[in-house]
Amino acid sequence: MNNLNNEIIKYYKNFNEKERLDSSWGKLEFLRTLDILQRFMPDAPAVVYDIGGASGRYSCLLARMGYEVTLVDPVPLHVKQAKLASEYQPEHPLKSCLVGDARNLALENDSADVVLFMGPLYHLVKREERIDALKEAFRVLKTGGILFAVGISRFASTIDGFASLFFKDIVFRKIMEQDLRDGQHRNPTGNPMYFADTFFHHPDELRNEVSSAGFNFQKILAVESIGYVLKNFETQWYDEDSREYLLKIIRIIESEPALIGASPHIMSVAEKN
Repeated sequence: MNNLNNEIIKYYKNFNEKERLDSSWGKLEFLRTLDILQRFMPDAPAVVYDIGGASGRYSCLLARMGYEVTLVDPVPLHVKQAKLASEYQPEHPLKSCLVGDARNLALENDSADVVLFMGPLYHLVKREERIDALKEAFRVLKTGGILFAVGISRFASTIDGFASLFFKDIVFRKIMEQDLRDGQHRNPTGNPMYFADTFFHHPDELRNEVSSAGFNFQKILAVESIGYVLKNFETQWYDEDSREYLLKIIRIIESEPALIGASPHIMSVAEKN
């Protein structure tokens, strides 16, 4: 466990996760994620565990909305950033910020109404470790509690490779082809733009793993969907009509099986019976 966490810590020393959601695509990911959460989460106040919550962007927002939020992340820097963000909203602080491992949570049984898994599943490259983490989410959820589990799509590096022209690098071509074969994303370059060693899910695999951990699977949704096909994205995003129509269309197609895998991020919504 410690070796994996050390690799994650090493990666995030060279990648500014705190500002990732401020990028163009990050803003789309953030608003779409928030849209899904608001539709399926119970009303506040409810207890939320944000596992792999990084610097606390979602945690702090949910706390401001009245939820009781505990953030857990394996990266001490992220936990420090989350604590600082919590201090900046003293009227709506996080309940706690903990350094921890999704596979072995220092949290009580049947104690949460909602568990967010926005990062653990793609950092755990072995299926048995992902199942262990999902079983931990199951353990800490109350009966009727909701799990939101995010995976990176099997096709994400192919999409990004062509959109960003990374495919012109022969090394990245090998990364793309490996991802398409088995989802085992490996980055031998040290370039943080090529991401860390991770696992990219086919939508069917994410569905199967969530169900295998004991959850009553509800649905799987595209987060960003095919929003990346929008030309001049940055300009269009700041045009209110274009942005709202983009979000409307993505919601319409979010559960279309033929398109789910084309989304960089996919989200499973499931319930503990």
